[in-house]
Amino acid sequence: MTFTATAEVTSRATPATAPTAARHVAGTPADATALDGLPDVPCPREVDPGDARQLTRVFFERLRDLEEGTPEYQYVRNTLIEMNISLVNFAARPFRDRPGGPENEDIVQVGVIGLIKAIDRYELDRNTQFSTLALPYITGEIKRHFRDTTWAVRVPRRLQELRSLLARTTEDLTAATGEAPTPAELAAHLDLDEEEVRQGLVAANGYSAQSLDAPAGPAEGRESAPGPARSAHSLAETLGEADPALETVEDLHALAPLLSGLDERTTRILRMRFGQEMTQREIGEEIGMSQMHVSRLLTRTLGALREELLHD
Repeated sequence: MTFTATAEVTSRATPATAPTAARHVAGTPADATALDGLPDVPCPREVDPGDARQLTRVFFERLRDLEEGTPEYQYVRNTLIEMNISLVNFAARPFRDRPGGPENEDIVQVGVIGLIKAIDRYELDRNTQFSTLALPYITGEIKRHFRDTTWAVRVPRRLQELRSLLARTTEDLTAATGEAPTPAELAAHLDLDEEEVRQGLVAANGYSAQSLDAPAGPAEGRESAPGPARSAHSLAETLGEADPALETVEDLHALAPLLSGLDERTTRILRMRFGQEMTQREIGEEIGMSQMHVSRLLTRTLGALREELLHD
C-alpha cells in the first residue's frame, strides 16, 4: 500500500529552509513572517516522544492561525505528522503478528491515515493531549483496514464483529473450565440465540483461507506417534476420490446370480473366453464346434446378460 499524496505526507523540510520556501512561493511580506518563532526541528521523525508532545502543541497553536492550503499551513501540518509517527508505531504494535494480516509497513501507512484525520480534527481549545484523540483514530483506521481487506471471504460486518466476540469468549471460557465451550454454552454466556452463535462460528471460517497443498498438522489434541519424523500430508492428499473399480465390483455382484443360471457348456465357454483369454477358434477346437458357432453363442449369451443387467 502506498500513499498517493506523498508530497503532503512525507515532506521533511526543516524549519530553517521551510520559511524561505514559503516566502519564495507566497511573495508577500506577511507570508515571509508567518513561520517566525517556530522551534527548529531538523528531523521531525527523530524527535523524542516527550519533546514531541510539547512541540505538537506549539505547532498546533501556529496551525490554528494559518490559512488552510498555504505553503506555511502545509509545512506546519506535515511537521506535525512527522513528529507524531511514533504514535502510529505504538498503536500498530498489537496488530503486527495477526495471522493473515498485512505487512508491518502497510499497517503503519494505514495508521498514518488515522493520524492525519486526527490532526485535521484536533481542537486546541479543548485543552486535551493530542494523543488522547489521535490513538483512537489511528487504531480505528487500522481495525477498519483489517475488517475490509484481510478476510478471505467477505461476510457481513455483523458477523465479523461476532467472530471477534466469540473468539474472546471462547478463550475466556476455555481458560476457566479447561474445555472448549459448546455453541449452547457460548449462547448462554453472551445472552445470544444459539443459531446466531452457530452462524458466527461458520462465518469465522471465512477469515483465512489455506491452500489445499499446505501440509496438515496432527489432529487437534493428538500427539504425533514416536519414531522417525514423518512428513505431513497436504489436505489435497487426504481427500478421497471415486474409485472406478467400485463400479466393477458392483457389476460383478449383480452379474453373479445371472451367471449361476447358465448351462454348463455356456459357462465353460465364458470362462475360457474371458478367464483364460482364449480365442474363439481355440475354444471351438477345445469343445468340438466351429468358430462361427462359438461366436453366435457368445453374442447371444452376452446380449441376454446385458439386457438383464440393464433391466435390473
